[in-house]
Parts: sequence; C-alpha cells; structure tokens
Amino acid sequence: MSLDLNRIKALCFDVDGTLSDTDDLYVRKALRFIPRFIFKDPDHFARRLVMWIEAPGNALLSLADRLGIDDEMVAIIDWLSRHRQHSSNEFLLIDGVDEMLKQLHGHYPMSVVSARDEGGTLAFLKKFDLLKYFDGIVTGLSAEHTKPYPDPILLAAHKMNTAPENCLMIGDTTVDIRAGKAAGAQTAGVLCGFGEEPELMKMGADVILEDTTKLLGLLKY
Repeated sequence: MSLDLNRIKALCFDVDGTLSDTDDLYVRKALRFIPRFIFKDPDHFARRLVMWIEAPGNALLSLADRLGIDDEMVAIIDWLSRHRQHSSNEFLLIDGVDEMLKQLHGHYPMSVVSARDEGGTLAFLKKFDLLKYFDGIVTGLSAEHTKPYPDPILLAAHKMNTAPENCLMIGDTTVDIRAGKAAGAQTAGVLCGFGEEPELMKMGADVILEDTTKLLGLLKY
C-alpha cells in the first residue's frame, strides 16, 4: 500500500459500483441473454459488455491507453458523460455502505463525485437516506468538465474546505483513478464495480480494496 494515511482529511466517493450496486443489477440482467456454451466466463463477458453500454468512458479510456491517444479520448469521454442519459431508476445499495458512512460521518468531510446526472444521483441518495452524510454533491454537470478531468474533485475539495491533495478519491473505475490523480488526490480502487485490479493499479491507484466498506479498516479516525 502506498497511501499516506496522515494526508487524508476528506473523502470523495463515486456512486455507481462504489456506493450503488447498480452495476451488478445490470450484469444479472445481461447474463440471461448470454449463451454460456459460447463464453468460457459469461459473467466476465457480461460485466465488460455492461461497461461498454453503461459506462463507455471507462472502456474507451482503456482502449485509448493501448493506442496512445489518451488526451483525445478524455475529451470524447467528457462529451459522452454530459450528453448521455442513465436509463435505470433501479438502485441497490452495496452491503455495509450505510453503516460505513455512518461511522465515518463526523470524522471526515465527505462528498459524492459522480458522472451521473444530478437527478439520478439525488434519487439514489434519497432512497437510502444517505444525503445527511455528505458535505458536497458533485454530479456530471456540476463542474466545467467531468471525470476523468480533475474538475469534479477540485470542486468537491472546495465544498469540503479541503486541499485536493488531502482528499482520497474512492471509485471502481480507471476514470475515477485518473481524475483523482489529475487533481493531486490519493486514490482507492474498489473491486465491487466494473474495475479490475490490474487496470486500476496500472492507472495509479494508491490502494485496492475488495469493496468500499473495507475503508473502515484502513482509515485513521
């Protein structure tokens, strides 16, 4: 682990795949249509397929990294995030997230940093009564550019009256990690969403957690 725990004064959380289990909901639906006799690992294929459909930016960034066209692809991802609609109104909460936020509340200022639209983000937070835990809500159109640009994290840091380098960005995708690093924040990649450990590590995640709730065993408070 390369995290400097003493630096962490505030927490930034992605939503999909980090607080919300929506990704797994989509994967279960996709699995019904994938012929198991064709794919050796249908669950993995379904997860990557859903990533392409629901989070094209993450898949495109991975492709861009291989082709060496990162800067151009970041601009495309930003445009996609701002112009697409999140179609699902179904939300699931990752097990243990509510208790984790309850324990962290009051010890760290916390913000949501999501590329999701404001309506969908607030609907999720209100459904599970999570708004009370957060000092800032940053969504896809809150800042001039969305993730993987650093703008949303810089805005969240401002809302929490904290320097960006004293923030920890927690997310499940390379887009989250890239945005955090660009803002000067430390980053934690979680494996309860779309991201896979090798790609999160390659993008520079300071630590990898099995799921978001493992933060409780990591942080000093």
